[in-house]
Amino acid sequence: MRDQTGTSTARKKGRPRTFDRDVALARAMNVFWLRGYEPASIAELCAAMEINPPSLYAAFGNKAQLFLEAARHYKKLYWKPAWERLAANPDIFAGMAGFFREAAGIVTSQEAPCGCLIILAATNVSAEGQAVNEALKELREESLACFLTRIERAIGDGQLPPDTDAPAMAAAFNTMLDGISLRARDGASRSELEQVGTIALNMFPGAIS
Repeated sequence: MRDQTGTSTARKKGRPRTFDRDVALARAMNVFWLRGYEPASIAELCAAMEINPPSLYAAFGNKAQLFLEAARHYKKLYWKPAWERLAANPDIFAGMAGFFREAAGIVTSQEAPCGCLIILAATNVSAEGQAVNEALKELREESLACFLTRIERAIGDGQLPPDTDAPAMAAAFNTMLDGISLRARDGASRSELEQVGTIALNMFPGAIS
């Protein structure tokens, strides 16, 4: 069908997308989670997403953009609620204990591959993928910033001593969180990783004996 200008109506409106973007993104996320960024091929991604390469490029731009969107989807789906609960808990000790218990559950979830997508994918991005490396670094630094903000608030509330080295403590907690993810990929159980979280809390002055 053509309109009064002679332009095809179907062409003017554009071809409707024949797949659910959120479903396709979740499937791509699982491929990247299992394989990592570099090893995951366009063919594997298309097969999992049940779309063809032209549709992938039309919807997501390229492999790097698809990965970064999948990584942000992953953080929103798995980690955003945990960070929000940590921020909302008025008790830094209870809040951090709950966060690490939740983290152990996330990285050992039966719903998805073990470990943290953002940490594990960062181990196999080549130097040529500099944009991906930089974006992953920013995502990891968001976690560091969340720890730092919560610790500084606890100092202001008087729950932690005023001379607490907030940046160093935040970096230590963030390193423990990264380590939990790697241990999960190696097969560590949730209970084992919860113990790691308990030990991490000993970094709080006088928090746990």
